[in-house]
Amino acid sequence: MSLVQSIVIGLLMGTVFGVALEKSRVFEPGMIVGQMQLRNFIMLKVFLTAVATGALVIAALHGFGLVKLAPKATFYAADVVGGLMLGAGIALAGACPGTVLAQVGVGYRDALFTLLGGIAGATAFGYAEPVLKPVLAASGPGKITFMDLTGLSYPVMAVGLAAVLVLILVGLEVWRPWRADLGADVDGDFGPAAPAKAARPHLEPAE
Repeated sequence: MSLVQSIVIGLLMGTVFGVALEKSRVFEPGMIVGQMQLRNFIMLKVFLTAVATGALVIAALHGFGLVKLAPKATFYAADVVGGLMLGAGIALAGACPGTVLAQVGVGYRDALFTLLGGIAGATAFGYAEPVLKPVLAASGPGKITFMDLTGLSYPVMAVGLAAVLVLILVGLEVWRPWRADLGADVDGDFGPAAPAKAARPHLEPAE
């Protein structure tokens, strides 16, 4: 794949993701914290949709010879420790590395501190990596994929994964319709109704 093709495809995928992020309101702190508290499942639905779509797109690009698969090595300690730290940070900040930029864009002032904290953390890890790497990368099977385990090709695995995720998404939607998870102000916040009404006096019927 040429540099121009990579840029065009990256811009197109980024645009689609950005529009989906804004329309689904997943960048809202209430949506993110609500998902971590299992009170709101819009974030999970959007991310599972992105995984299914991404798998199919990569399968198509790989089939046409435009991209090469480059799986990362699996290291149990690094994956578990990193996942727990990332999840804790997301729950505390109400943001993740992708959504914090959208929050800054729409005017959440506290998102600036989250962004600066993320940059500081990434910088600190860069200096600490030589010390942490022998510990975090001490155990793991290395580069292993489901293709290696099953003997199936990536396109077959991608279609199968997408089909399973679609079934999960349908089940989630039947159980928790997305409209019910939006919240009073379309931000995933399910707080008391009175403050929400007070914040939107122009929507109150005239007496």
